[in-house]
Amino acid sequence: MKGEWGHLGTNPAAAWYHAETQNAGAMTPLQHLQKWAQSGSISSAQFDTIAPVVRKDRFSVFVELNALLYLGVISFVAGLGWTIQTYFAHLGDAAVLTGLTVLLAGSLYYTFSQASAFSPGQVESPNMVFDYVLYLACLVFAAEIAYIESRFNLLQERRDYYLLFSAVLYFISAYRFDNRFVLSLALSTLAGWFGVKVSAFHAIATEPLRIAAVAYGILIAGAGFLISIRDIKKHFLDTYLHVAANVVFIAFVSGVLEQWFYSVGLIVLAIVSIYAGVHFRRFAFVVYGTVYGYIGMSSRLLHQVSDTTTTLLYLIVSGTAVIVLLVTLARRLRKEE
Repeated sequence: MKGEWGHLGTNPAAAWYHAETQNAGAMTPLQHLQKWAQSGSISSAQFDTIAPVVRKDRFSVFVELNALLYLGVISFVAGLGWTIQTYFAHLGDAAVLTGLTVLLAGSLYYTFSQASAFSPGQVESPNMVFDYVLYLACLVFAAEIAYIESRFNLLQERRDYYLLFSAVLYFISAYRFDNRFVLSLALSTLAGWFGVKVSAFHAIATEPLRIAAVAYGILIAGAGFLISIRDIKKHFLDTYLHVAANVVFIAFVSGVLEQWFYSVGLIVLAIVSIYAGVHFRRFAFVVYGTVYGYIGMSSRLLHQVSDTTTTLLYLIVSGTAVIVLLVTLARRLRKEE
């Protein structure tokens, strides 16, 4: 020891610094992390996040794979639709319908053969691709129905019943196979049926469509609550509420420049959404209330402003304030959890 530190003389500070440097050099990255966690330099949550990376543990790519599968299904069906539209004259109706029917039958066979028994509670998928095969079957069914009607005009003026029938079928599939993708598809298809029915009676007037959108939002939110309190797929309630909130908010935002009561309704709805989101720890609804409220009120305020500089300055300052507010609320909710 004397030989090692002899050149440091009798200076204790220099000896201590040399020892710490030597010890630090011998420490592994994981030991450094543990030391920082013990000293409070990093939180336990930060340690838990960084440590697996340092240890080179396996990490989950579940979200990424699900996103790729979802995009893959959408891209496949889009490509299928483009192929049919481009080459149906050469392929012929029989070939197109046979191909779509075989693909639909194969998807349904796989779905029913792999599905678990029905349960009113949440049921885990038997494997990773199950949900996407079911989603593919629904989209292929929609493509086949659209092709049949476009080629043969079976229902003609009553073609909106295709949407209603498809929505009912999607709802049944969503609850039978516990699939939120298909539930979202059912809700959007039902929304399309609402829009078609209203347009048929009121041409292209925006006010009836706006009222129909609000009625649709209230209807599906109420249906979601009623089904949930009966203990049937209670975890589906969030999907109902997300769709309903977006539809109703969009309807109110679209009307703020036309009728004063839409502005008042938007403010009330935004306050309720933010309060409920904070109270029930659903940050998405905080975002809905804040963003839609900001868009609607900004449209109202800037409607009479013609100066470009003032408009840009307002958007920069207010937009930054909204982002800071959302980040602050997100951190607060995360800490309280």
